Amino acid sequence: MSWNEPGGDNKDPWSGRGDQKGPPDLDEAIRSLQEKLGGFFGGGKDSDGSSSGIPPLKSIGLVAVGAVVLWGLSGFYIIDEGTHGVETRFGKYVATTQSGLNWHFPAPIERVDVVDVKQQRYIEVGYRSGGSEQTLGSVPKEALMLTKDENIVDIRLAVQYQVKDAKEFIFNIVNPAATLKQVTESTQRGVIGSSEMDFVLTEGRSEIVAQIKKEIQDVMDSYKSGVQITSVNLQDAQPPEPVQNAFEDAIKAREDEQRLINEAEAYSNDVVPKARGAAARKIQEAEGYKEQVIAQAQGESSRFSQLLTEYSKAPDVTRKRLYIESMESVLSDTNTVMVDVKGSNNMLYLPLDKMMQHLPSIQQANVPQNSVEQTPQTAVESTQVPVVRTTTRGRDQRGR
Repeated sequence: MSWNEPGGDNKDPWSGRGDQKGPPDLDEAIRSLQEKLGGFFGGGKDSDGSSSGIPPLKSIGLVAVGAVVLWGLSGFYIIDEGTHGVETRFGKYVATTQSGLNWHFPAPIERVDVVDVKQQRYIEVGYRSGGSEQTLGSVPKEALMLTKDENIVDIRLAVQYQVKDAKEFIFNIVNPAATLKQVTESTQRGVIGSSEMDFVLTEGRSEIVAQIKKEIQDVMDSYKSGVQITSVNLQDAQPPEPVQNAFEDAIKAREDEQRLINEAEAYSNDVVPKARGAAARKIQEAEGYKEQVIAQAQGESSRFSQLLTEYSKAPDVTRKRLYIESMESVLSDTNTVMVDVKGSNNMLYLPLDKMMQHLPSIQQANVPQNSVEQTPQTAVESTQVPVVRTTTRGRDQRGR
């Protein structure tokens, strides 16, 4: 007969609980627990099996004292170098502890939160370098922003910070890293939006980074966040990828323009001083010539006045002297030899001293460079000196 058929014994072959008539006895379980606790605190049963009653008060006191001592010892804690501990009592701030061994009321009365104040933390805005997010490259939602001249640039920033006040860092802001990232995005969009694209991409990088860092720190201080911005690094600043080639061409053209300007300025710096020097020299020469002409004119005028005075005293003598001086000045630069026909004889004297003085110039004009050097006699013979020859017959004829 089956166990569940009418007339069966109602025994469950799987659970084995067919013979259970009702739920377990709760009083029996409590009594067993009391016996175990009584044995632990020094109680027990007598020889007749009855319980000895409540444990002695001395045993209870020792156990309580031991528990209190262990609870108090659990309040000791060590703060490492470079970290601060923030003690709270039932959630309210109590004190900030420095490095070393410290004590506080153990839980659940007080709690200690340890904050690393020397750790260099950082956030990335506009790009990701990997890490927990496992993403690399630019993040257009954060990186692309509008400039003052209505151009779009791709800006990537890395902000490093550390905790300067552990109390403010824990209590004043729920998520300091997320808050700092939002402040950084807002600040850099404001700074880039007030600057032109060429300034952002070229000479204005350092100025923009300094301004962004200052504004971020000001905002975080106004929040009393306990955060100190240590550095702001501009990882990259470039135009959007679709227009990078055109922008590079524009940069090359601008560089060529600047190079040509520099070359023109260098040429100007070379030519202008020379021209100014030449102009100054010409002016000085003209001034010198002016003074020379004036001095000569004044000298001629003074000489003429003196001659006029002498002429008025002795006209004939002065006239003859002026004639002789004039002829001497005119004939002194010529090669003509004047001979007094009437008062001289037939002997003709050649001016050998003058001819010897002109010998080097004569040799250079008449003798080739590769020829044999001529003697002074040969040079004298080759020199043609105009000579006026006179004879007795000529004198007689002219005397007739």
